[in-house]
Amino acid sequence: MTREVNVSEITEALAEMCIKANHFLSNDMKAALDKAAEKESSSLGRDILSQLQENLDIAGKDMIPICQDTGMAVVFLEIGQDVHLTGGNLEDAVNQGVSKGYTEGYLRKSVVNDPIIRENTGDNTPAVIHEKIVPGDKIKILLAPKGFGSENMSRIFMLKPAQGIEGVKTAILTAVKDAGPNACPPVVVGVGIGGDFEKCAILAKEALTRSTDEHSPLKHIRELEEEMLEKINETGIGPGGLGGHTTALAVNINTYPTHIAGLPVAVNICCHVNRHISLTI
Repeated sequence: MTREVNVSEITEALAEMCIKANHFLSNDMKAALDKAAEKESSSLGRDILSQLQENLDIAGKDMIPICQDTGMAVVFLEIGQDVHLTGGNLEDAVNQGVSKGYTEGYLRKSVVNDPIIRENTGDNTPAVIHEKIVPGDKIKILLAPKGFGSENMSRIFMLKPAQGIEGVKTAILTAVKDAGPNACPPVVVGVGIGGDFEKCAILAKEALTRSTDEHSPLKHIRELEEEMLEKINETGIGPGGLGGHTTALAVNINTYPTHIAGLPVAVNICCHVNRHISLTI
């Protein structure tokens, strides 16, 4: 049976999500940061983590953004195939929601309308929108406002199959080491392996939205996540890039089938706030 959903519901939901995601850390990120602060062996690293925790508390109490870069809105939509959308164009509704949230929430508008001319659009639109049709009659909205201090540190590696798992490990470590302090560590590292050039990048971006305490259901990938987290934290980059054990809070890896001649790997790094929020309509 078809269920009708007016796109205005999506607009209103996204407006609230934009404001909430930029003012409050998600529960999984807060737990990961608190755990890291308890375990950090470096006194300077502990000081940095303590300052980050204080900043987050102030942001929540005073309703100011947890970071001055309130990001470019990345929106993942899972639309049930039994949903009939009414009341207008879906992508227009998404952008109206982002515009409303960033305007009414007094969030920094960081999007320019042309990558060369670079005139600010004034309302942080358009968003980056990924749509997927799934079974059912619900709509799941996942919002990830992505700051570009960490986004700029992300990489894609088009490896040869012969480079195998060791090539994947080298690619991940190379991306993190090259990023150094520029991605505002401690970071969350999203990795996409497989697919093709653009698919592995989307896999990596989606991986960042997975809870930091949730591992891959695939045993060999789960083991890779654990190994990479350990090796990244052995680099000594540390909180704020000033040294210490906590360079990354989590490594999340998504995979997809690929071509016999390729081994694409994308590494999408996010800073310690790693904003993400979801809602189902």
